[in-house]
Amino acid sequence: MKISKIFLSDFRNFATLDLNLSESINIFLGRNAQGKTNILESINFASLGTARVSKDIDLVRWSQDSALIRISFSKADVSHDLAIEIPADRRRRRILFDGNSIKMRDFIGKLNSVMFSPEDLFMFKNSPNSRRKFLNIILAQAIPIYFEELATYKRLIEQRNNLLKKIREGLASPSNLELWNEQLSHAAAKILVKSIKAVEDLNILASDMQKKISSQSENLSLKYEIHDLKNVDAPQNFNVDYLQKWYHEIFKARNFLDIKRGSTSFGPHLDDLNFFINGKELRLYGSQGQLRTTALALKLSEIQMLKNFAGEYPILLLDDVMSELDAERRAKLLEFLLTQKIQTLITATEKSYFPAQNYGQIFLVENGELKLETQ
Repeated sequence: MKISKIFLSDFRNFATLDLNLSESINIFLGRNAQGKTNILESINFASLGTARVSKDIDLVRWSQDSALIRISFSKADVSHDLAIEIPADRRRRRILFDGNSIKMRDFIGKLNSVMFSPEDLFMFKNSPNSRRKFLNIILAQAIPIYFEELATYKRLIEQRNNLLKKIREGLASPSNLELWNEQLSHAAAKILVKSIKAVEDLNILASDMQKKISSQSENLSLKYEIHDLKNVDAPQNFNVDYLQKWYHEIFKARNFLDIKRGSTSFGPHLDDLNFFINGKELRLYGSQGQLRTTALALKLSEIQMLKNFAGEYPILLLDDVMSELDAERRAKLLEFLLTQKIQTLITATEKSYFPAQNYGQIFLVENGELKLETQ
């Protein structure tokens, strides 16, 4: 998978950007707040439909009615064009794929990318929600139907929670929960099966990558942790039919507790992903260096995992990551990217982070304007 061109109109601080990319490494140099990250964010948005901002209007340049992202790329040697119009008001986004209008559920997985930024280092010590999000992003891009299954699960959780509150307030009967328990059980089972398998695959890849980056000194292992297993019987196997019955029994047994709380107290939305280095929990005992190495190993494993599903590497987006790595790890990373021919976009504030030899093209970014540097 390679991007040949990015066109932006009124996106963040870019009035207009018409950018041709190298199939190898593309480096964007400049001071902070010049627009470097916005370029990477446009690709990430075109892959996942989400951004770091909470509202679409924050993606639209000040005082403009809408923003446009248009990306030309090849996938399995077939050329494609993806365009997303982002209105500043409450109108829906307009998505065109090869000139045809498509819906959000059909758009995830068209253009695959993996983004790594310093904020990813906080994933290990933040709430479980950040780690579930990491896993959900991988699955949504690797298995397009997962995006729809996850959306269904979230919708059922919201509807069941609304009903729980009504029952608590005496506005509905507890007997109405049975229908939602049944539907939610089936949705949860499908989510859990795919999540467990993804963590098993990621564990193998990340363990190998961690050893390479750490010169064989660190053994990384990942564990999917089902929420509140101390109060429920662990599942005996992980097929959908069994898990559907298992979830149904738990939801039914927790009806009274959930009514009292006004929320669903069990399910994949509360599960966690834990990391261990040399047998010790990274969240509690990991050094800053181990956190950096593990985050990098996970991202490199993520792109390998997506390649295993799609048959080719996704686009790699590295936002101000080079400053977080020492010289040896930077060199190993660049060597890996060049060897594997992974198209990569890197933002940085210092040219000194990169070796002297030719490693791709460099763009100088200042106040929303780009200039190609001649090496």
